[in-house]
Amino acid sequence: MFGRGAPGNGAPSPAIPKAAFPSRKSSGQDAISTRTSRGLEEFFTYIRDQSGLTILDLGGATQQNVSFITNLGHRLYSENFLQILSETFGEDTVDQSNPGRIEYFLRQTLDYEEGQFDGVLVWDVLEYLTPALLTAVVDRLRKVVRPKSYMLTFFHSDDKLETVPMYTFRIQEVNTLQLAQHGMRRPAQLFNNRALEKLFNRFEYVKFFLTKERLREIIVKV
Repeated sequence: MFGRGAPGNGAPSPAIPKAAFPSRKSSGQDAISTRTSRGLEEFFTYIRDQSGLTILDLGGATQQNVSFITNLGHRLYSENFLQILSETFGEDTVDQSNPGRIEYFLRQTLDYEEGQFDGVLVWDVLEYLTPALLTAVVDRLRKVVRPKSYMLTFFHSDDKLETVPMYTFRIQEVNTLQLAQHGMRRPAQLFNNRALEKLFNRFEYVKFFLTKERLREIIVKV
């Protein structure tokens, strides 16, 4: 697998293995679908005419995403955010309010320089964070992403669900995603549009796209 990308200038560099935290793995039982993504298209519209950018993927490294981003002339850093979340907190969402554990988690996942990234593929990981941890993560993301850059994040649109599908998101084209569903997971909290606007109220703007999978695709401009 691939983990953190190697820093440097010039040509894109391959990601460095991070064996301690394996990616979400697909199995023969995964339900796989392919669909267009307006949020992804908007994200790539921002970086389309540029090269040498640095992108962060919080969904865990997949070969498809690594290849797609680097073939566009950019560098990709990958963090298996949910795996590290489980390693740090287990299933105890109450412990996500522990300041010491929050700081440890941030060091494991978002220990980057201020303004290091030109964009972040956040995917669906923020749904699994309770308020204290979520606030800390969003604040840290705001610091490590350069001003005027974009983040792409997904939230389920039904705020009454007890469990939600877990996906691995693989980039097929600039406007096409492959979703591999592998099980269900209980979200720490679910959001309506107003709550999401409040969550990202320190950012320049938030733009919503609703999909047939009952996912809100959200572009956040830093």
